[in-house]
Amino acid sequence: MLRTINKNQVLILTNIPRVPASITSVLRGISRRHKIPLSTLKRNAQILKEFNLIAYGDPPNFSGVELTELGRFISNLTVGEEPTVHGNMVQTRSGFRPLGTVIKDLRKTVLRMIAEAGSGHLGASLSAVDILAILYMIKMKHDPKNPSWKDRDRFVLSKGHAAPALYAVLSEAGYISPDRLMTLREIGSQLQGHPDMEIPGVDASTGSLGQGLSIGVGMALASKMDGSGSRTYVLLGDGELNEGQIWEAALTAAHHGLDNLTAIVDRNGYQLTGRTEEIKAMDPLADKWRSFGWEAMEADGNDPASILDALNACDLTTGKPSVIIAMTTKGKGISFMEGNKYSRKTPDAQELKRALKELT
Repeated sequence: MLRTINKNQVLILTNIPRVPASITSVLRGISRRHKIPLSTLKRNAQILKEFNLIAYGDPPNFSGVELTELGRFISNLTVGEEPTVHGNMVQTRSGFRPLGTVIKDLRKTVLRMIAEAGSGHLGASLSAVDILAILYMIKMKHDPKNPSWKDRDRFVLSKGHAAPALYAVLSEAGYISPDRLMTLREIGSQLQGHPDMEIPGVDASTGSLGQGLSIGVGMALASKMDGSGSRTYVLLGDGELNEGQIWEAALTAAHHGLDNLTAIVDRNGYQLTGRTEEIKAMDPLADKWRSFGWEAMEADGNDPASILDALNACDLTTGKPSVIIAMTTKGKGISFMEGNKYSRKTPDAQELKRALKELT
Protein backbone atom coordinates (compact mmCIF):
# COMPACT_ATOMS: atom_id res chain seq x y z
CA MET A 1 0.00 0.00 0.00
CA LEU A 2 2.85 2.42 0.77
CA ARG A 3 3.83 2.50 -2.88
CA THR A 4 0.34 3.69 -3.82
CA ILE A 5 0.39 6.68 -1.47
CA ASN A 6 1.64 9.86 -3.09
CA LYS A 7 3.31 12.88 -1.50
CA ASN A 8 0.09 14.90 -1.17
CA GLN A 9 -1.65 12.02 0.58
CA VAL A 10 1.26 11.66 2.99
CA LEU A 11 1.02 15.38 3.80
CA ILE A 12 -2.63 14.89 4.69
CA LEU A 13 -1.95 11.82 6.83
CA THR A 14 0.80 13.54 8.79
CA ASN A 15 -1.20 16.72 9.40
CA ILE A 16 -4.35 15.22 10.90
CA PRO A 17 -4.58 16.94 14.32
CA ARG A 18 -5.47 15.19 17.55
CA VAL A 19 -8.09 17.85 18.28
CA PRO A 20 -11.42 17.83 16.39
CA ALA A 21 -11.14 19.73 13.11
CA SER A 22 -12.99 19.74 9.82
CA ILE A 23 -11.29 18.14 6.83
CA THR A 24 -11.62 21.46 4.99
CA SER A 25 -9.72 23.42 7.65
CA VAL A 26 -6.95 20.81 7.69
CA LEU A 27 -6.63 20.86 3.90
CA ARG A 28 -6.64 24.66 3.81
CA GLY A 29 -3.75 24.73 6.27
CA ILE A 30 -1.74 22.29 4.13
CA SER A 31 -2.58 24.26 0.99
CA ARG A 32 -1.36 27.49 2.53
CA ARG A 33 1.89 26.08 3.86
CA HIS A 34 2.86 23.98 0.87
CA LYS A 35 1.23 25.99 -1.95
CA ILE A 36 -0.80 23.01 -3.20
CA PRO A 37 -4.19 23.69 -4.82
CA LEU A 38 -7.04 22.95 -2.42
CA SER A 39 -8.86 21.02 -5.14
CA THR A 40 -5.89 18.65 -5.46
CA LEU A 41 -5.84 18.02 -1.72
CA LYS A 42 -9.59 17.39 -1.64
CA ARG A 43 -9.26 14.68 -4.31
CA ASN A 44 -6.44 13.02 -2.37
CA ALA A 45 -8.38 13.21 0.90
CA GLN A 46 -11.28 11.39 -0.77
CA ILE A 47 -8.87 8.66 -1.92
CA LEU A 48 -7.52 8.27 1.63
CA LYS A 49 -11.08 8.00 2.88
CA GLU A 50 -11.79 5.26 0.32
CA PHE A 51 -8.60 3.47 1.43
CA ASN A 52 -10.00 3.63 5.01
CA LEU A 53 -6.94 5.59 6.19
CA ILE A 54 -8.92 8.61 7.36
CA ALA A 55 -12.51 9.13 8.41
CA TYR A 56 -14.58 12.29 8.40
CA GLY A 57 -18.21 13.22 8.30
CA ASP A 58 -19.90 15.62 5.93
CA PRO A 59 -22.47 18.18 7.08
CA PRO A 60 -24.81 17.81 8.89
CA ASN A 61 -23.07 14.78 10.41
CA PHE A 62 -19.70 16.46 10.96
CA SER A 63 -17.57 14.70 13.54
CA GLY A 64 -14.09 15.96 12.65
CA VAL A 65 -11.40 14.24 10.62
CA GLU A 66 -9.33 11.51 12.24
CA LEU A 67 -6.93 8.74 11.34
CA THR A 68 -8.40 5.26 11.27
CA GLU A 69 -6.57 2.40 12.97
CA LEU A 70 -5.03 1.49 9.62
CA GLY A 71 -4.15 5.15 9.01
CA ARG A 72 -2.33 5.35 12.34
CA PHE A 73 -0.45 2.15 11.51
CA ILE A 74 0.67 3.48 8.13
CA SER A 75 1.65 6.89 9.57
CA ASN A 76 3.67 5.35 12.40
CA LEU A 77 5.28 2.52 10.45
CA THR A 78 8.98 2.39 11.36
CA VAL A 79 12.12 0.38 10.84
CA GLY A 80 14.11 0.49 14.09
CA GLU A 81 13.71 4.02 15.36
CA GLU A 82 13.60 5.77 12.00
CA PRO A 83 10.28 6.44 10.24
CA THR A 84 10.09 5.06 6.70
CA VAL A 85 6.89 6.76 5.59
CA HIS A 86 7.72 9.76 3.42
CA GLY A 87 5.64 12.03 5.67
CA ASN A 88 8.40 11.70 8.29
CA MET A 89 11.00 12.82 5.77
CA VAL A 90 11.83 16.51 5.68
CA GLN A 91 13.46 18.67 3.04
CA THR A 92 16.99 19.76 3.97
CA ARG A 93 19.80 21.39 2.03
CA SER A 94 21.06 17.90 1.16
CA GLY A 95 17.67 16.48 0.15
CA PHE A 96 14.96 14.54 1.99
CA ARG A 97 16.11 13.01 5.27
CA PRO A 98 14.37 11.32 8.23
CA LEU A 99 13.28 13.91 10.78
CA GLY A 100 14.73 11.92 13.70
CA THR A 101 18.16 11.85 12.06
CA VAL A 102 17.99 15.55 11.29
CA ILE A 103 17.20 16.45 14.90
CA LYS A 104 20.07 14.30 16.22
CA ASP A 105 22.43 15.97 13.76
CA LEU A 106 21.21 19.41 14.81
CA ARG A 107 22.12 18.62 18.41
CA LYS A 108 25.56 17.46 17.30
CA THR A 109 26.04 20.69 15.36
CA VAL A 110 25.04 22.83 18.35
CA LEU A 111 27.51 20.93 20.55
CA ARG A 112 30.38 21.39 18.07
CA MET A 113 29.61 25.08 17.53
CA ILE A 114 29.61 25.96 21.21
CA ALA A 115 32.63 23.78 21.97
CA GLU A 116 34.57 25.44 19.14
CA ALA A 117 33.53 28.93 20.28
CA GLY A 118 34.32 28.19 23.91
CA SER A 119 31.17 30.04 24.97
CA GLY A 120 27.44 29.96 24.45
CA HIS A 121 24.20 28.85 26.05
CA LEU A 122 24.24 25.12 25.45
CA GLY A 123 21.36 23.98 27.68
CA ALA A 124 18.94 26.60 26.37
CA SER A 125 19.86 25.77 22.77
CA LEU A 126 19.39 22.02 23.17
CA SER A 127 15.96 22.39 24.76
CA ALA A 128 14.73 24.38 21.75
CA VAL A 129 16.09 22.24 18.90
CA ASP A 130 12.96 20.14 18.37
CA ILE A 131 10.67 23.19 18.30
CA LEU A 132 12.85 25.03 15.79
CA ALA A 133 13.19 21.95 13.59
CA ILE A 134 9.42 21.46 13.38
CA LEU A 135 8.86 25.13 12.59
CA TYR A 136 11.42 25.40 9.80
CA MET A 137 11.32 21.86 8.40
CA ILE A 138 7.57 21.26 8.47
CA LYS A 139 5.31 24.05 9.68
CA MET A 140 6.44 27.43 8.42
CA LYS A 141 5.92 28.80 4.94
CA HIS A 142 9.33 30.13 3.86
CA ASP A 143 11.83 29.98 0.99
CA PRO A 144 15.62 29.75 1.55
CA LYS A 145 16.13 30.86 -2.05
CA ASN A 146 14.13 34.03 -1.35
CA PRO A 147 14.59 34.93 2.34
CA SER A 148 12.76 38.25 1.89
CA TRP A 149 9.68 36.70 0.27
CA LYS A 150 6.87 38.99 1.44
CA ASP A 151 4.34 36.20 1.98
CA ARG A 152 6.60 34.09 4.19
CA ASP A 153 5.72 33.21 7.76
CA ARG A 154 7.82 35.10 10.32
CA PHE A 155 9.80 33.76 13.26
CA VAL A 156 11.22 35.65 16.24
CA LEU A 157 13.69 33.99 18.59
CA SER A 158 12.89 36.09 21.63
CA LYS A 159 15.20 33.93 23.79
CA GLY A 160 18.04 35.11 21.60
CA HIS A 161 20.74 33.34 23.64
CA ALA A 162 19.58 30.08 21.97
CA ALA A 163 21.02 31.41 18.70
CA PRO A 164 23.27 28.35 18.09
CA ALA A 165 20.15 26.18 17.73
CA LEU A 166 18.61 28.68 15.31
CA TYR A 167 21.82 28.87 13.23
CA ALA A 168 22.02 25.08 13.02
CA VAL A 169 18.41 24.85 11.82
CA LEU A 170 18.83 27.72 9.34
CA SER A 171 21.85 25.93 7.91
CA GLU A 172 19.98 22.64 7.57
CA ALA A 173 17.11 24.51 5.89
CA GLY A 174 19.47 26.08 3.36
CA TYR A 175 19.99 29.65 4.59
CA ILE A 176 23.51 29.43 6.03
CA SER A 177 26.47 27.56 4.56
CA PRO A 178 27.53 24.73 6.94
CA ASP A 179 31.18 25.82 6.82
CA ARG A 180 30.22 29.13 8.48
CA LEU A 181 28.72 27.51 11.57
CA MET A 182 32.07 27.02 13.28
CA THR A 183 32.66 30.80 13.16
CA LEU A 184 30.16 31.25 16.01
CA ARG A 185 31.10 34.30 18.10
CA GLU A 186 34.28 34.99 16.14
CA ILE A 187 35.17 38.64 15.52
CA GLY A 188 33.84 39.58 12.09
CA SER A 189 31.45 36.64 11.87
CA GLN A 190 27.74 37.26 11.28
CA LEU A 191 26.99 34.42 13.69
CA GLN A 192 27.25 36.18 17.00
CA GLY A 193 25.82 35.15 20.37
CA HIS A 194 22.41 36.58 19.50
CA PRO A 195 20.62 36.65 16.11
CA ASP A 196 21.02 39.60 13.77
CA MET A 197 18.87 40.48 10.75
CA GLU A 198 21.98 40.54 8.58
CA ILE A 199 21.80 36.74 8.64
CA PRO A 200 19.59 35.29 5.87
CA GLY A 201 16.43 33.83 7.37
CA VAL A 202 16.53 35.91 10.57
CA ASP A 203 13.47 38.17 10.78
CA ALA A 204 14.37 40.04 13.99
CA SER A 205 17.51 41.01 15.87
CA THR A 206 17.03 39.82 19.43
CA GLY A 207 18.96 39.44 22.65
CA SER A 208 17.48 41.78 25.23
CA LEU A 209 14.94 39.49 26.88
CA GLY A 210 11.29 40.49 26.88
CA GLN A 211 11.21 42.29 23.53
CA GLY A 212 10.51 39.47 21.09
CA LEU A 213 6.77 39.16 21.66
CA SER A 214 6.31 42.89 21.03
CA ILE A 215 8.14 42.48 17.73
CA GLY A 216 5.96 39.52 16.85
CA VAL A 217 2.80 41.48 17.67
CA GLY A 218 3.91 44.18 15.24
CA MET A 219 4.59 41.63 12.52
CA ALA A 220 1.25 39.89 13.01
CA LEU A 221 -0.64 43.18 13.07
CA ALA A 222 1.09 44.30 9.86
CA SER A 223 0.13 41.02 8.19
CA LYS A 224 -3.50 41.61 9.19
CA MET A 225 -3.44 45.16 7.83
CA ASP A 226 -1.88 43.96 4.56
CA GLY A 227 -4.42 41.18 4.15
CA SER A 228 -1.58 38.66 4.08
CA GLY A 229 -2.02 35.01 5.04
CA SER A 230 1.32 35.00 6.82
CA ARG A 231 1.62 33.74 10.39
CA THR A 232 4.09 34.87 13.04
CA TYR A 233 5.75 32.56 15.56
CA VAL A 234 7.66 33.74 18.65
CA LEU A 235 9.79 31.45 20.82
CA LEU A 236 10.01 32.64 24.43
CA GLY A 237 12.07 31.41 27.35
CA ASP A 238 10.17 30.61 30.54
CA GLY A 239 12.55 32.72 32.64
CA GLU A 240 11.99 35.51 30.13
CA LEU A 241 8.35 35.67 31.24
CA ASN A 242 9.60 37.59 34.31
CA GLU A 243 9.82 40.59 31.98
CA GLY A 244 6.79 42.89 32.21
CA GLN A 245 6.96 43.78 28.52
CA ILE A 246 5.91 40.22 27.68
CA TRP A 247 2.57 40.75 29.38
CA GLU A 248 2.07 44.20 27.85
CA ALA A 249 2.53 42.58 24.44
CA ALA A 250 0.18 39.75 25.41
CA LEU A 251 -2.56 42.27 26.22
CA THR A 252 -1.98 44.10 22.94
CA ALA A 253 -2.14 40.89 20.88
CA ALA A 254 -5.42 39.86 22.49
CA HIS A 255 -6.89 43.36 22.09
CA HIS A 256 -6.27 43.20 18.33
CA GLY A 257 -7.46 39.59 17.99
CA LEU A 258 -4.21 38.45 16.40
CA ASP A 259 -5.14 34.88 15.54
CA ASN A 260 -2.20 34.78 13.14
CA LEU A 261 0.23 34.95 16.08
CA THR A 262 1.52 31.93 17.98
CA ALA A 263 3.84 32.21 20.96
CA ILE A 264 5.75 29.14 22.13
CA VAL A 265 7.15 29.05 25.65
CA ASP A 266 10.24 26.84 26.01
CA ARG A 267 9.24 25.60 29.46
CA ASN A 268 12.48 23.91 30.51
CA GLY A 269 12.00 24.96 34.13
CA TYR A 270 15.26 26.88 34.54
CA GLN A 271 16.60 30.38 34.15
CA LEU A 272 20.19 31.50 34.52
CA THR A 273 20.44 31.30 38.30
CA GLY A 274 18.13 28.40 39.10
CA ARG A 275 14.66 26.92 38.82
CA THR A 276 12.01 29.31 37.54
CA GLU A 277 9.48 28.27 40.19
CA GLU A 278 11.97 29.06 42.98
CA ILE A 279 12.99 32.44 41.58
CA LYS A 280 9.61 33.77 40.47
CA ALA A 281 6.83 31.16 40.33
CA MET A 282 4.68 31.22 37.19
CA ASP A 283 2.36 28.24 37.52
CA PRO A 284 -0.44 27.83 36.60
CA LEU A 285 1.13 29.29 33.46
CA ALA A 286 -1.50 28.33 30.87
CA ASP A 287 -4.22 29.90 33.03
CA LYS A 288 -2.27 33.17 33.17
CA TRP A 289 -2.20 33.37 29.37
CA ARG A 290 -5.89 32.52 29.16
CA SER A 291 -6.67 35.33 31.58
CA PHE A 292 -4.91 37.68 29.13
CA GLY A 293 -7.25 36.57 26.33
CA TRP A 294 -5.10 33.90 24.65
CA GLU A 295 -5.88 30.36 23.58
CA ALA A 296 -3.42 28.27 25.61
CA MET A 297 -2.40 24.63 25.32
CA GLU A 298 0.43 22.42 26.53
CA ALA A 299 2.69 20.15 24.49
CA ASP A 300 5.78 18.01 24.91
CA GLY A 301 8.35 20.38 23.46
CA ASN A 302 10.88 17.61 22.87
CA ASP A 303 8.38 15.40 20.99
CA PRO A 304 8.04 16.48 17.33
CA ALA A 305 4.57 14.94 16.94
CA SER A 306 3.26 16.74 20.03
CA ILE A 307 4.72 20.06 18.87
CA LEU A 308 3.20 19.71 15.41
CA ASP A 309 -0.22 18.74 16.79
CA ALA A 310 -0.24 21.84 18.98
CA LEU A 311 0.85 24.09 16.10
CA ASN A 312 -1.87 22.64 13.88
CA ALA A 313 -4.43 23.26 16.62
CA CYS A 314 -3.31 26.90 16.77
CA ASP A 315 -4.18 27.24 13.07
CA LEU A 316 -7.80 26.50 13.99
CA THR A 317 -8.03 29.25 16.64
CA THR A 318 -9.92 32.33 15.51
CA GLY A 319 -10.29 35.77 17.04
CA LYS A 320 -7.42 35.55 19.50
CA PRO A 321 -3.70 34.68 19.63
CA SER A 322 -2.42 31.26 20.69
CA VAL A 323 0.33 30.14 23.05
CA ILE A 324 1.88 26.71 23.41
CA ILE A 325 3.46 25.86 26.75
CA ALA A 326 6.12 23.48 25.44
CA MET A 327 7.40 21.31 28.27
CA THR A 328 11.09 20.70 27.55
CA THR A 329 14.27 19.48 29.20
CA LYS A 330 17.19 21.89 29.36
CA GLY A 331 20.20 20.25 27.74
CA LYS A 332 17.90 17.68 26.10
CA GLY A 333 19.55 14.73 24.36
CA ILE A 334 22.71 14.34 26.40
CA SER A 335 22.18 12.67 29.77
CA PHE A 336 24.96 14.38 31.74
CA MET A 337 24.10 17.81 30.33
CA GLU A 338 20.41 17.81 31.20
CA GLY A 339 19.33 20.35 33.83
CA ASN A 340 21.12 23.63 34.51
CA LYS A 341 24.70 22.27 34.59
CA TYR A 342 25.52 23.58 31.11
CA SER A 343 23.58 26.84 31.29
CA ARG A 344 26.78 28.75 30.50
CA LYS A 345 29.39 26.00 30.67
CA THR A 346 30.94 24.69 27.47
CA PRO A 347 32.10 21.09 26.96
CA ASP A 348 35.79 20.25 26.91
CA ALA A 349 37.19 17.75 24.39
CA GLN A 350 36.34 14.68 26.47
CA GLU A 351 32.84 15.91 27.29
CA LEU A 352 32.22 16.69 23.63
CA LYS A 353 33.33 13.22 22.59
CA ARG A 354 31.12 11.62 25.22
CA ALA A 355 28.11 13.76 24.23
CA LEU A 356 28.48 13.04 20.51
CA LYS A 357 28.69 9.33 21.28
CA GLU A 358 25.32 9.49 23.04
CA LEU A 359 23.80 10.94 19.88
CA THR A 360 25.05 8.23 17.51
